[in-house]
Amino acid sequence: MRRLLPVNTGRRRFLISAGALAASATIPNVLFARTGGSSRLVVVILRGALDGLAAVPPYGDPDYANLHRELAIAAPGGTDGALTLNSTFGLHPSLKYLHERFAAGELIVFNAVASPYRDRSHFDGQNVLENGLAKPIGTADGWLNRALAALPAASGRTTDRAVAISQNVPLILRGAAAVMSKSPQATPDVDEDLLARLADLYSKDDWFSARLSEAVQTEKMVDDAGNSATMAPQSARESNPDRTSAVARMAANLMRSDGGPEIAVIEAGGWDTHANQGGAQGILSTRLGGLDKALKSLADELGPLWPQTAVLVVTEFGRTAAINGTRGTDHGTGGCAFLVGGAVRGGQVIADWPGLRRTALLDNRDLKPTLDLRSVFKAVLDEHLHVDANTLAKRVFPDSNGARPLQGLIRA
Repeated sequence: MRRLLPVNTGRRRFLISAGALAASATIPNVLFARTGGSSRLVVVILRGALDGLAAVPPYGDPDYANLHRELAIAAPGGTDGALTLNSTFGLHPSLKYLHERFAAGELIVFNAVASPYRDRSHFDGQNVLENGLAKPIGTADGWLNRALAALPAASGRTTDRAVAISQNVPLILRGAAAVMSKSPQATPDVDEDLLARLADLYSKDDWFSARLSEAVQTEKMVDDAGNSATMAPQSARESNPDRTSAVARMAANLMRSDGGPEIAVIEAGGWDTHANQGGAQGILSTRLGGLDKALKSLADELGPLWPQTAVLVVTEFGRTAAINGTRGTDHGTGGCAFLVGGAVRGGQVIADWPGLRRTALLDNRDLKPTLDLRSVFKAVLDEHLHVDANTLAKRVFPDSNGARPLQGLIRA
């Protein structure tokens, strides 16, 4: 356990019916930005607040089992035991691929981590996670967008460099570096070459291929990022356990395509486990297994790009340390995050662990955060995308003086 110390586009955007996704270059909700290097970055946002005490169980903490009770993950050993990271922490048994990446030196696990947000609203928590500020209001753009705007354009390149795989453009990528083309037409004409490129990309995935076919046949293509009338309900999207893997494969295929984006944002819902959360088995286990599968799909599809890729997996806040009356957990504060990829200097658990004693809990209920997520974001932007420290402090995260960037997260 380690202790701490202006891009323009003329392309049309459109949404595919049945809520497939939004993406740049060739797919819905087009966003555009440029970078100047060869490093790849993927940000996976887990919406709903992941229970970090289940995903990264502190089985070595003497107070863990009594607080989390039937939701607690047992110490390593046996089918339902945690996957060992060190003598204090493990991974949930559904995170087998991530455990392999840890053993291979490609995963860093952060625990007792949080954004600066200290209340428990999903909407405000997600805003703070994505705007990079200490409060949910105060800017209409996101920290990743501001980082992209600070990077020089790739020399001699005119291709689009950033993509959001999401129903709507996420706040993290909104702003000057991702200008979206709008049109008043409800069903804009779509270039046949564009459709051909889409069909070729989608042909390798049954789920996306079906969504494209539906969109073309029903002509339910729109160009307003805020129009979600043709989107599948949130519950329907979350009930498909393979959706995140399908989106991850699509992101990887786009990144591998000729002149493809170097940065992608993926969203996954379904992490708000107030009731019947389950322990080693159950609802959360299924969600974690789907995330694990999606990250493996991303790595497999990226193939030769994986050695230069870093993937950040984050959520808006953690959950309560104690189980609630409906066999779940409520909105909390401190949680976990992951950084995985071939470019990551992994095999580390970074946690200034405060412990789970009642007197150590925040507000007598939550894991107390001891690491600002912006310290992780700054380190990745600095070491991986080479955004300079002055820009990070003044433009990307302007009110983050107390969040010093970590060091040594990315391979030299």
